[in-house]
Amino acid sequence: MKYTRNTPISMKVMEMPPFERPREKMEEKGSEALSDLELLSVLISAGTPTRPVFDIASDLLVLLDKKPDASLSDMAQIRGMGKAKSTQIAAALELGRRRTRKSGTAITSPRDIFYEVRHYAYRSQEQFIVLTLNGAHEVIDIFTATIGLVNKTLIHPREVFSEPLKRRATSIAIAHNHPSGQLVPSEEDINVTNRLVESGKLLGIKVLDHIIFSKDGYYSFLEHSLL
Repeated sequence: MKYTRNTPISMKVMEMPPFERPREKMEEKGSEALSDLELLSVLISAGTPTRPVFDIASDLLVLLDKKPDASLSDMAQIRGMGKAKSTQIAAALELGRRRTRKSGTAITSPRDIFYEVRHYAYRSQEQFIVLTLNGAHEVIDIFTATIGLVNKTLIHPREVFSEPLKRRATSIAIAHNHPSGQLVPSEEDINVTNRLVESGKLLGIKVLDHIIFSKDGYYSFLEHSLL
């Protein structure tokens, strides 16, 4: 399955038209209008003489997708971050975690899955995302299993089910974004889904649904009788 790679933002903020700058956009439209990359760029505040803020934010976004609990030292290793910026980001993430409601969000429909993962639609590469659920179909955790092409070589059951097994999940929902915007599943998408469904049966963890999504909508395997 091929995908179109979006061109990441690599210019300096001051080189952008005022209406496209993250802070100005946030003032006009609110924080919900910003992509994850733009939100991180606001928190990082400024780049360095050799790296624009968006380049630093892009590297940090990749790290947080793969490792949501990244430590200060993990973030500080990104060129352009340093201890001060890493501390600032870590504090913002911890405050967000503390302010998030404690009860899990119940997944009752494909739209609920889309709501939980829709911010990944702005990524320039495909993200294969797993929602770990308890017996009441409440979200325990959400993590990115792999980044890149969705195929049966990269999407191995051990990468998908290792965390749900640790968290004693009873089911999962899976999702991946199509940067191209196309929502029709490929043959590889279907093969990967079938393989994970069969693996889940052996492990006692049900795959509730697989959705393909973009910023404009989603395609549910369950709704189209492919699951």
